[in-house]
This record gives sequence, C-alpha cells and structure tokens, in this order.
Amino acid sequence: MTSVSDANLALSKILDAGSKKNLIELGWIKNVRVIVPRSIITLALPSFANSQRERIVQETKQILLSFEDIDDVQIELENNISQSDTKDESNLPDLQKIKGIKHIVAISSGKGGVGKSTVAVNIACSLAQLGLKTGLLDADIYGPNTPSMLGVTEENPRVTEGTGNDQRLIPINKYGIYLVSMGFLIEEGQPVIWRGPMLNSIIRQFLYQVEWTNLDFLVIDLPPGTGDVQISLAQSVPISGALVVTTPQQVSLQDSRRGLAMFKQLGVPLLGVIENMSFFIPPDMPLKKYEIFGNGGGETLAKENKLPLLAQIPIEISLVNDSNKGIPITISEPNKESSIRFKELAQLIKKQFID
Repeated sequence: MTSVSDANLALSKILDAGSKKNLIELGWIKNVRVIVPRSIITLALPSFANSQRERIVQETKQILLSFEDIDDVQIELENNISQSDTKDESNLPDLQKIKGIKHIVAISSGKGGVGKSTVAVNIACSLAQLGLKTGLLDADIYGPNTPSMLGVTEENPRVTEGTGNDQRLIPINKYGIYLVSMGFLIEEGQPVIWRGPMLNSIIRQFLYQVEWTNLDFLVIDLPPGTGDVQISLAQSVPISGALVVTTPQQVSLQDSRRGLAMFKQLGVPLLGVIENMSFFIPPDMPLKKYEIFGNGGGETLAKENKLPLLAQIPIEISLVNDSNKGIPITISEPNKESSIRFKELAQLIKKQFID
C-alpha cells in the first residue's frame, strides 16, 4: 500500500524551474495525505511561481496516479495572495519604500522596438562601473530580454530558506549588477497570459520578496506602453525618476507622448528623454554618421515637455553583436561612442541623486 513517505519521495522529483530545488524541500507541495485510493496534497506556491502552476499540477497528478492503488488526486490551493494584491489600481496601498534600496530609476518607452532594454542594461552596468551598488529589475513581464543581454539565461536564481511567501529570491550577479527577471521564472517559449491582479502580485513580489541589499540604485526596465505594470509600480514605490526612450522617427512620438503623460498624471518625476538609434556609425568609417531613421524625434519630445534631451545613442554594429553574445557594449568595448554616451548618462544620474 502506498504510504505518505512513498508519495513524498516521488513528488520530490518535481523541480522549480528557477532554482532547480524540489518542491517538497521548498515547501510548495505540503500536507501530503494518502487515503487509498485517494491522495490529497496542498499546493502553496509563492506568487512569483504562479506561472509554473499548470505544469506542477500536471506533474503532480501524473506521479501520484502512477501508483497502482491511487486513482484519484485532489489538489488544494493555498491562497497566498494578500488582499492588497487583489485590489484594483485605484485602491493600491500608499507608496512604500523598499528596504535596502536608496533610489529607483525607471526606464520607459511608449512602444516596443526602440531599444529600451539595451538602454536599461547599459545604464545599470555604467552605474556599477562608477562604484555604485546597482540592481536591475526586468519588469518587462511579456518580453523579458535582460537575461539574454547579460548572458545569464542558463542561470538559476536561488531561493532563501522558509516556505511560501516567507521565501525570497536571490538576484543573479553579473558584471557587478544584481538582476531579477521574469525570464528566470518561466520556461523557455512559455507565454505569459496575465491580467491586472496577477500582474500586480508578481510586480510586488519582485519589489518586496527579493534580497535587495544596500543598493544605491535599482534600475527598472519597464514594459513598453502604459499598462498595468507601469501603473502598479508608480502607485507602489517611490520612483526617484523616469527616463523615456524614443527614436528619431516622428511616428514614434505619439506613443512616447502617452508614456510621458502617464508619468505626469501619476506624479512620477521625469529626468529627461533619451533618443536611441539616433544615427549609424559604420565600423570602417568612425567619423561618419548616417541618420537612417531621420532626426529630431527626441529633441521634439523633450522640448514639448520642457525636459532635457539627455543623450543621443548611436547604432553601432558591435553594440548589436555584443548584446547578442550576452555582453553589454559598456563592458565589451568601453571606448565605443555608444558606451561613452551610456557612461555620461550614468554620471548625470549619479550627479542628480548622489553627488
């Protein structure tokens, strides 16, 4: 006859996709009961692991039903989402500082494809090179690219001791920055199909259930647009300042204007505008500059909103190639023009908040 020990031993084969620890050890599967021909378990996933729920349920049923004397599996879900996580945006709690973080800088864009994540990664690396303890939160839930850009897609973030929501994620450390990303918590190719309350929950987990330790800056790579994630962040934590990334194309201004308007409405301080892909520098003609996407977009956006145009970042082949290899250009080729622009941005941010 199948015993509880037999069931626990079998279920210990189910692993967390991130830390690779088994779910019995993590306390995510608990209260295993065997009343032949039925087995009952409690599934107590922390919110940051909700994306794995369907897989875990399927594996649990498959393992328990493989015992000859068990033909029914019941799974009880332990509710670990706090009441504040399920409130709508208008009822979110007051701004709450994150222990261990001095300043939060959000990197935003009105639309995708403007290089926002590249900007966020290289600004974070540049801040770290200035001797500032820097974290990077990849809050682009639907397109988490920073693990690839930093060459850590095969890394597995560890989880602290404890069970359920008492546990903390330990950030991955690479190039002197501390990274947390949705990319570590979902399996490759798995879509993220979440809405309001669930998004609010995972964002709060990334903010308050991560072992951020004495950071001078937490750089947040926001998803493009003006959706739930941006609103949740702005209404949860005191953002020190936001940087808006756009391109020279006039057509990109409509989306960027909406993003700026959202931050103003939410009372988030705006630091300025960054124009990415401003011009192309051929590798064999470093003195040439080709405005392949036109010009004036960043300057127009900045003037309209009475903000400084903080940087115009060029397109360089090495920026693209090195990023594909998981090495930010500020690390691989610090003397390239784009690297110099990112370092100047980091100096401006440091001067604004530290100096």
